Amino acid sequence: MIDLMRIVHVSTGKPYDIFIEKGVLNSVGETAKRLSSAKKVTVISDTNVAPLYLERVEKSLRDSGFEVFSHIFKAGESSKTLDTISKIYTDLANFGMTRKDIIVALGGGVCGDMAGFAAATYLRGIDFIQVPTSLLAQVDSSVGGKTGVDLPAGKNLVGAFHQPIAVLIDPDALATLPDEFIRDGMGEVIKYGCIKDSAFFESLEAENALNRIEDVIETCVSIKRDVVSRDEREAGERMLLNFGHTLGHSIEKLHGFSGITHGMAVAVGMVMIAKAGEKMAEEAEKEKKKVYVETTVISDATALPTNDLSVAGRQITTRTWWATAATRFSLYSSDVVKREAMRGDSDAARRRMEALATLSE
Repeated sequence: MIDLMRIVHVSTGKPYDIFIEKGVLNSVGETAKRLSSAKKVTVISDTNVAPLYLERVEKSLRDSGFEVFSHIFKAGESSKTLDTISKIYTDLANFGMTRKDIIVALGGGVCGDMAGFAAATYLRGIDFIQVPTSLLAQVDSSVGGKTGVDLPAGKNLVGAFHQPIAVLIDPDALATLPDEFIRDGMGEVIKYGCIKDSAFFESLEAENALNRIEDVIETCVSIKRDVVSRDEREAGERMLLNFGHTLGHSIEKLHGFSGITHGMAVAVGMVMIAKAGEKMAEEAEKEKKKVYVETTVISDATALPTNDLSVAGRQITTRTWWATAATRFSLYSSDVVKREAMRGDSDAARRRMEALATLSE
């Protein structure tokens, strides 16, 4: 059976396509040539990914006529800093990159965030292509245009919205991922089922997602595409995509951005906030009944349909569903990720984690 390329179009201020196909890493140069008049390309990658895929991507780019330079940084969230960005700027300038030239982000979420931020800010903005190689980056972070770096005060506190000109997703790249990074990406996959697609959520319980990974990737990026197209700069609906992230980022910060991956921290955050939401929903259910009674009285006076609940009532109902769906995620891996999250490096970190955990007790 021949696997056909899947294309998901993103209608943001600067529209672009997401290409999902096994082996598409070999077509980076061809895609860049079709979309850009650049003469030079800088590939940004890390010490984990570069030994696996950099040679293939560089060859594809050179075969398409580009001058190519590569900047490799030490893998890990600890490299996601302004200091690393400064070194990238220096290499871009020394290579003679102009506004017509492009950056290729080859790697996971950290790489995509930093390469995108360098592209957003170097010469006040140049084009870039996302080539995500981790599950988390393929289903989430490579799409939507969020770029940035961390500060000592917290995660992603410096950044910009800057859409790529293309996203090339090669599912074959997942074959080299350690199991922990598959679990890492599954945190984001499950998030999409929780916030937008109950049938997709149910399917993740029924079957191993890796057995139909192209479908899973396409579903996730399509959901994100729809949300981002309606709310590119997170003025409203896009905040749904942050489900589990507020607590997740806190957990990452408490661990010094090491020892627990982003996806695992988000998974913990989803479980904790869902359980807290369930508690709130118990009270909200009582309030919903009051709202229904009140709107029925209003309906009698204004000839509105009695089943036309107020916006508040609908929001309560929706919030209850999210809480229930997300809590079921605990059946998937909450015990594992909670144990991981509780391995604090200091008494202070453990105390603060315990304080967060009270939300879900």
